[in-house]
Amino acid sequence: MGFSGPKIHCGLPLIGAVVDRLLGSDLAADPAFLLARARAVTSGTANARLAPFQLKVRSLSVLWLAGQGIGPSQRELSEFLGLDPSQVVALVDDLQRRGLVERRPDERDRRSRIIVATPAGRELLQQALTEVRAAGDTSFAALTGHERKTLTELLTKVAFGGRPAAQ
Repeated sequence: MGFSGPKIHCGLPLIGAVVDRLLGSDLAADPAFLLARARAVTSGTANARLAPFQLKVRSLSVLWLAGQGIGPSQRELSEFLGLDPSQVVALVDDLQRRGLVERRPDERDRRSRIIVATPAGRELLQQALTEVRAAGDTSFAALTGHERKTLTELLTKVAFGGRPAAQ
């Protein structure tokens, strides 16, 4: 029985023999490439699940942090998410236009504004988190629970300069 076309894994095509052949390449063993590929896989899956909410991973990330009661500033969001400040401004502007977040004065620095989820934003966040967690289950289906925990710990160290994952 022959191969009938590209298989799709988390929104990305897996071309049977091509993937099998190229998995032996040096590139396929490079951690930076694997992180980029994994990001494409996981973001593609999550973005598809978030589409009904008119959200993408980046806008969900802003809403998620805004909905946790920690009141991040736009500068903090930019630094934590690894986004250019202008990207964060655009994301917050869109979420604010939709009534999902609001900018409030920062009690720590009156010149700054914090981003806070509105009641509508918190409600949408809960619905979106259900979908994004399902997307994560799909993306990480090949991993055991222990492997997933280990991956999270290792990625936290890479992403945040060696700091351990929160327990």
